[in-house]
Amino acid sequence: MRLEIAQKEFEPACVYVNTASIGLPPRRVVEALDDAITVWRTGRAEAAAYDRLVDRGRRLFAALVGVTPDRVAIGNQVSTFTGLVAAALPDGARVLTAEEDFTSALFPFLAHADRGIRVEAVALDRLVEAIRPGVDLVAVSAVQSADGRLVPGGLDHFAAAAAEHGCLTYVDATQAVGWLPFDAGRFDFVSCAAYKWLLSPRGTAFGVVRPERLPMLRPLYAGWYAGADPWTSIYGPPLRLAADARRLDISPAWLAWAGTVPALELLSEVGIAAIHRHDVGLANALRERLGLPRSDTAIVTAGAEGGLERLRTANIRASIRAGAVRLSFHLHNTEADVEAVARALGR
Repeated sequence: MRLEIAQKEFEPACVYVNTASIGLPPRRVVEALDDAITVWRTGRAEAAAYDRLVDRGRRLFAALVGVTPDRVAIGNQVSTFTGLVAAALPDGARVLTAEEDFTSALFPFLAHADRGIRVEAVALDRLVEAIRPGVDLVAVSAVQSADGRLVPGGLDHFAAAAAEHGCLTYVDATQAVGWLPFDAGRFDFVSCAAYKWLLSPRGTAFGVVRPERLPMLRPLYAGWYAGADPWTSIYGPPLRLAADARRLDISPAWLAWAGTVPALELLSEVGIAAIHRHDVGLANALRERLGLPRSDTAIVTAGAEGGLERLRTANIRASIRAGAVRLSFHLHNTEADVEAVARALGR
């Protein structure tokens, strides 16, 4: 699908440059949610029928990140999957993180201090060089939430450095998947919430596990949906979980999945490579207008003093993060949005 056609799926009532906070739903998502609510409201909903949505969503996400569906678990947020990884580490393990990172990728590790888990936080620009023997796992966001920075040297360089020292890798891809080409197969563990760049309702998320690492993860949240056949594992023992990553599934929030599937379909139809060119191109156009150097990310930060108020006055939606105005460009944005933001910020 051509990007210009896809843009007609969006109907913002403002200039929306806040995808890094909440993704803007395309029309097909809203229509799918309306239909799902109608089915529910009129008593025609059947629990087993939602399985097709979850399976479709799992397959679409797997294709977006370059892995097979059997490596993908479904859930509701990043921190639950981070918690599984943290719980899998042996007592006394050493974890390396970026000190600026989003806390859903940090707090679950810090919460295991009573087991002797030691978390070393360094500046993002020093993260790769800090990987060394004795580090058991390095955890980082593929794209920093606060300012859009990517891992220095790129994710391939990061993965290679970890492999060289026998270090496990955990990547939060929430601010990446949907606009940045991303190969989840390079890492041991990946998590991704879908309500930002994947344009989905809040309540759906994915985890990806390298097959040889799956035995490490105890399915702490195992419920009926993690069963090998969920509809025959809803009552009584013994434990009978799926053999693949589905054993880590968390029972799905059905209506949220009704919106996630069409969102993933749209992104797949347009193609991440085209979206990447579009998003980064608009971000760099704004950087040029603001006198900032070009970059490789769809997120732009600018001075905060009075900026958010000027944007709101101009009916532009952005956010403040880490003391700066954060602006994020995605599929629905156009060059006219860049002009509007630049004018509002006085450039």
